[in-house]
Amino acid sequence: MPESVAVTGGNGRVGTHVLEYLDAAGYRTVNLSRGRRDETHSDAYIETDLLEVGDVYGALAKSDADAVVHLGMIATPDHTPGHRTYESNVMSSYHVLEAAGELGVDTVALASSFSAIGGGFEPDAITLDYLPIDEDHRLTPSNPYAMGKQTLEVAADGFARRSANAPQTITSLRFPWVVDDDLARETFVEADRTLAGLRDSEHFHTQRNTLCGYVHATDACTLVEAAIEASFDGHERFWVSAPDTSAETPSAELAAELYPEADYRGQTGAGSDPYAALIDTSKAQQLLDWEPTWRWRQLA
Repeated sequence: MPESVAVTGGNGRVGTHVLEYLDAAGYRTVNLSRGRRDETHSDAYIETDLLEVGDVYGALAKSDADAVVHLGMIATPDHTPGHRTYESNVMSSYHVLEAAGELGVDTVALASSFSAIGGGFEPDAITLDYLPIDEDHRLTPSNPYAMGKQTLEVAADGFARRSANAPQTITSLRFPWVVDDDLARETFVEADRTLAGLRDSEHFHTQRNTLCGYVHATDACTLVEAAIEASFDGHERFWVSAPDTSAETPSAELAAELYPEADYRGQTGAGSDPYAALIDTSKAQQLLDWEPTWRWRQLA
């Protein structure tokens, strides 16, 4: 099991949470980032341009890490040209996978995204066949950010097929929006999260296109730890979500009103959670022994 973990993009919002969590859990941590030098959340910092293959090889070798968590990609496509966004997702992931394989690093966790399905930043409505979505659902991305996330997963498939010079265990974690207590309180608790309120929100399209999904940073961090501790061979994709939606409207009603074309397969009987997420995370529970626990409703 890994003792030393390199985290790319450790200066970012999610990266900072991950470094702090792993450090507290007893791992030796190394922050591989291009931005300002910040050693407050890790045991070591190595300045790294993740789009420069030599930088990635050199930094990973110097880090002496047993596992890599690759978060160092452009977080949203709002401020960069499409080809730069795509390049950030795809080429940085390829460099990390290649360097890890050549240097004998057995475990790599990649930050994929909810957007890989063809939601999130898509200008058109998300295409859904059924709900809750799981890893068997088809992917229909069209924007550069989403296509890049799908492509990094395809690259991971390729590395997993190699008989040598490849990580043994690769996970692609399809993160939704990651929140902390303050963001959750501002966005969920202090806002109208009924269906009517969602429709009136300026962010309605985005919320609809992400299935009102989210995950708290604490659950995201425990999932990252589960991924670097995993021992399966090959590459596996995992949907990530809180156990509930971010809406005050029951999930069955959300599905009927917002996604009428989708076959709703959620539980509706006695004892079921009326606000259960529209994203199925049971694969992560089965293979990684991970189950999300944090709900925004506990702040209300």
